[in-house]
Order: sequence, then structure tokens, then C-alpha cells
Amino acid sequence: MSGPRPHWVFGDQLGPHFLAPGEDGPDEGAPIVMIEARSVLRRRRFHRAKVHLVLSAMRHAADALGDRVRYVQAGTYREGLAEAVGRCRLTVSHPTSRAALGLVTSLPQVTVLPPRGFLVPFADFRRWAGGPGERRLLLEDFYHRVRRAEHLLLEPDGSPTGGRWNLDRDNREPPPRGATTLPLPPPFEPQEDEIDQRVRADLDRWERAGEVAFVGRDGPRRFAATRAEAEQALAHFVDHRLADFGRFEDAMLRADPWMAHSALSVPLNLGLLHPGECVRAAESAHRAGRVPLNSAEGFVRQVAGWREYVWQLYWHLGEGYRDENRLGHHEPLPAWFLDLDAGAVTARCLSGVLAEVRDHGWVHHIPRLMVLGNWALQHGWDPRELTDWFHRCFVDGYDWVMTANVVGMSQYADGGLVTTKPYAAGGAYLHRMGDHCGPCRYRPTERLGPRACPFTTGYWAFVHRHRELLAANHRTSPAVAGLRRLTGVPELLAAEHDRGQSPP
Repeated sequence: MSGPRPHWVFGDQLGPHFLAPGEDGPDEGAPIVMIEARSVLRRRRFHRAKVHLVLSAMRHAADALGDRVRYVQAGTYREGLAEAVGRCRLTVSHPTSRAALGLVTSLPQVTVLPPRGFLVPFADFRRWAGGPGERRLLLEDFYHRVRRAEHLLLEPDGSPTGGRWNLDRDNREPPPRGATTLPLPPPFEPQEDEIDQRVRADLDRWERAGEVAFVGRDGPRRFAATRAEAEQALAHFVDHRLADFGRFEDAMLRADPWMAHSALSVPLNLGLLHPGECVRAAESAHRAGRVPLNSAEGFVRQVAGWREYVWQLYWHLGEGYRDENRLGHHEPLPAWFLDLDAGAVTARCLSGVLAEVRDHGWVHHIPRLMVLGNWALQHGWDPRELTDWFHRCFVDGYDWVMTANVVGMSQYADGGLVTTKPYAAGGAYLHRMGDHCGPCRYRPTERLGPRACPFTTGYWAFVHRHRELLAANHRTSPAVAGLRRLTGVPELLAAEHDRGQSPP
């Protein structure tokens, strides 16, 4: 085959920045290859809404590319590649998972190009991180470096706008008293089309034939699946919701799962948006006086800080990182959790969050960390299993996204490499930051008895179980001191053991 080499595009590389020619990109005018590999769906039970979203996004991208694309549905990637290009040489941008990278590097006909869709090159991160054990990999240090390199929210002299790099302490307000929802326009919601309906019909057919099995519900698509939709979602968030994002960033309301969050992690992780355009839009809105600094900085920190950080850690820490388990947690995930069976759960916060995952495949970062992750941490669930669950059940979940987020931040399984303390909390925190506790049968302040909050009981049982480790950490040693002042610790531990045998 003469002319430019074909360029292979994965289902999370769908934006125009993956197709632009250049030294690290495809050849000018390269034909595009896209492959739907059914084997990916057969291996694990993904959330149906996630599968629908990814296939819809891929097929929409192929439809927009027209005759330039060769779109193949096949059993495996290797079969699809053989059908699409035979033995012809082709290029591919660095994939986002180790499994996909292993596949493409095993194929002699494929030239792997540098990654796109991120702000920080691998070489820059390696220079910052140094060799093994050379530097404490603190997010805040990395975040400052990215802000400087991208000149984000900086003054002409290089100092941070507003005088502080991090305005997190301004972004911890509880929800407005008595509110059931924030008084904001709802998030951007796309309209489904014939491609969506064809994808859904295919999923129905494959499921009836027993080829695949899903978890969760697949209602009308809630997230952008095209470049145009992604641009609209970004503009809608910046214009109507970003101003209130900062102060309520950590708040929860049962009837408002979206709060003021952008949900832009979904099109970002499909490659439909570039992180640079997202943070520039937020910065511009602040410079124009439309968005307060704490909201703009909080969003920039999520995208240019944490997202870039977990991407780099995924590759920097190596394959063995996913097996870290410093707390020795090996309990299997229970069936009610695996099945997203919110109806089996009595605790109102956990039931409500699990229902949102079931219905949408998405909740914002506080329910992920402080409800789902907190519960798993308290009960000693296996962090590798939990990482896989988050990967499969969240529409924005990919291997690179969830490994450091779950193993490091949520489950503290790396012993503090990514975060400085375990994110464990009792019912008092959930009560302060949300509205789930009021009608709940459990009381957040009670540790023992039939009305004891399972998060409160679980928190103190966790502190007791890991008291030596926590006592050595200045951020958690006060909890161990508090444990010593508690009465009824044996009864508390027995109650927590009993609770662990069935849904809370």
C-alpha cells in the first residue's frame, strides 16, 4: 500500500487532537482504522451505559470521518486489524492502558507514537520525579510545576493569581441548609439519535445471545459522545455551573447527584476534549470576572493537577503498583455491591450512591471517595478487586484512571505514596456534607445499638484494626488517641463484624 500509513484510533482517542499530523502524530491525510473488538466485552461485566457510551462515541466518530475511516467489527483487535489493513504498516498514538500498549508493541507492523491528550510529556514527569525513591511524589509540587509550565492562573511575575496556589480550604462548604438541589441549570444533556439506537439494539442482541453480560441500567445517554456535544458540554458548564463549583465541590445532595460538577471527565477520557482547552476556558471565565477564583482554581487543579498526576503515576509506578496492599485487605467484594443492588442496602447514603452508579455509571468524587471507597476501606475489601469494579462500573473509568485513584488515594494500599493519610471517616462527616442522614434509620453520632451508623461503627473499627500504623502518622494519630477514650470498644468491634456479614 502506497501513500500515508493508516492510523489506528482506539475508542478513547476520538478528538481532533489525535488526528492532527505532526512529528508525534499520524501522517498527513492518513486513513483511519477503528476496531470494535467484542472480546473486550466478553472478558468482564461492564456497566451497560458505559459500553453504550463508548460504542456510540466510536460510531459517531466514524460517521463524522466518512470515507476516511475503515471501521471494523471483529472478535478481537488482531482479527480486526487483519481485516482492515492486512499486513500494511500503520501508526497508533500511545494507548492509555498497559494491556493495549502490550498488544500494539507486540505487532511488528505497528509504530507507536507518543501519547496525546495530556499536558505533561513522560520525559518531563520523569525529570521531576527522578529515580526510584528520589522524590516524594506529592501532588501539590507537581501541580505547581504544571501551572508554571502551562502558565495557568499566574501573574506576570510568575506568582499564583490571588497569592495562593491552592484554594481547597475555600471549597469545602456543606450544601445550603434545607436545599434538596442546587439552584443551577442542569448539566448539558445530549439528544440521542439513530446511532445510539443501533448501538442499544446491538447490545440487546448480544445479551440475548449470551455473548456478553452487563451490570447497571442503560437509559437515555447522559454524556457527550461527539466532539460537538463535548464542546457544548464544556461551554454550558463554564457559562452556567462553574461559578458555583468551587464552594460546593465536596457537598452531596441525594436528589442532585450532579451538584455543580462538570462531568467533563467523561468526554475528556474519551479523548473528545483536550485538557488544555478545558482549563483555558475556566481561566478565561475567571479573567472576565464571570467565575470566582476558588471555582476556577478548583477545576484547574482537578484537570491539570490530579488528572495529569494519576496518568503519569500509572506509567511511572509500574505494573506491580496495582497489587499494592499494605493494609492487608483481602475481603472479596460482596454480591450486592458487584450487582449494584441498591435495594439490598438500608444505609441511605450508601444505597443512594449505589443507585446513582446503577442508573448513570457516574457519581462525583466525594461519593466515590467518602461513601463507596470509605465503606470498602473500613471493611477491608481487596483493593485490586475494587479497582476493577470502579473501572467497569463508571463511564469515565479506565485502567489508568482508577489504579492510583483507588489503590493509592481511596484505599491507602500503597502505604502513603500517593496521599498522606487514609480517607476514612465516620457518619459525622457524611452528615455534615450531605442530606442523606435525616430520614435514615441510622444515627451518625451513635456507635453501638440498632440505630448505630454503620459508617461510624466501621470507622472506629478501622482505626482499632490499624491503630499502630495510624498512631505513627501525625494526621491520623488524633483518631487513635480518640479511640483510647472510647468505651465499649469490644462491643463495637463485635457489632462491626456482624454488620460485615450482610448489606448495611
